[in-house]
Amino acid sequence: MEFFKLYKRFSRDEDGAVTVDWVVLTSAVVGLGIAVLTTVSKGTTALGDKISTDLAGRTVIDYTATDTATDPVADPAPDA
Repeated sequence: MEFFKLYKRFSRDEDGAVTVDWVVLTSAVVGLGIAVLTTVSKGTTALGDKISTDLAGRTVIDYTATDTATDPVADPAPDA
């Protein structure tokens, strides 16, 4: 008799089914995230390489110690 009561209670219990649903749903979301990551990573790597090449070809001017006599970009002081 005890076995049948246990079996009835087990067959009505849905906690395990909910757990399985969440595991399947979570694995689908993780799989989708990995698929998006692999697809997007190729494009971002190519874009990063283009940006790196462009920045390597640029010149940076340091204005911390400018001298108006030798700096062609600086505005000369107006005569008063």
